[in-house]
Amino acid sequence: MSDPIRLAKRLVELVACSRREAELYIAGGWVMVDGQVVEEPQFMVSQQQVTLHPDASLTPLEPETILFHQAPGSNAGTQICADTRAADDASGIHVLKQHFVRLTQCTPLEPNASGLLVFTQDWRVARKLIDDAAKIEQEYVVEVAGEIAPDGLKRLNHGLSFNGRALAPIKVSWQNETRLRFALKGVQAGQIAHMCEKVGLQVLGMKRIRLGRVSMAKLPLGQWRYLMPHERF
Repeated sequence: MSDPIRLAKRLVELVACSRREAELYIAGGWVMVDGQVVEEPQFMVSQQQVTLHPDASLTPLEPETILFHQAPGSNAGTQICADTRAADDASGIHVLKQHFVRLTQCTPLEPNASGLLVFTQDWRVARKLIDDAAKIEQEYVVEVAGEIAPDGLKRLNHGLSFNGRALAPIKVSWQNETRLRFALKGVQAGQIAHMCEKVGLQVLGMKRIRLGRVSMAKLPLGQWRYLMPHERF
């Protein structure tokens, strides 16, 4: 029995590539050990069968962006993994462990809200969502109770203030008898609940369903999908 060696070293011996190339192949999910993909160059092998996928590429991994449907009060960081990927994710991207490292969370939810969260490895997406937060429209569905003031809907659209400043006009409409739709830019933490309270309504729950031009659509609670190449915030 041969002594165990690092997977990257074994791959160098098998395909006559450089150490750096071996590490890129492994990190890209192109290398299998006894039929199972292994993404760690330091993985130790001895007698196992090591194979390189025939379509293997040395192209470095592209940064990925993940859309997650968070439940109220949950910790998204502990839930985003291969097992919680939505079954109907149409991106065609092969899940890699590398997709879950160095993720930046962008545009936090309103307090106690559920709905769409964005995590990205792409500095361009992060800059767009963080630096341009005041310009990107968010859409919330808000479950309310109580009797709205006679001019309440008009005041929600324009006429209220928050933290001592008048709020800019926004779009608020009834989705049904107990749910309001808010479409607003630059939302501040606690703003929606404060607005509802000012017109006689109590917030029972709220869900963000859209961020810019990207909709959460039918993404199941507690699951995630990759941002599609054509989607832009």
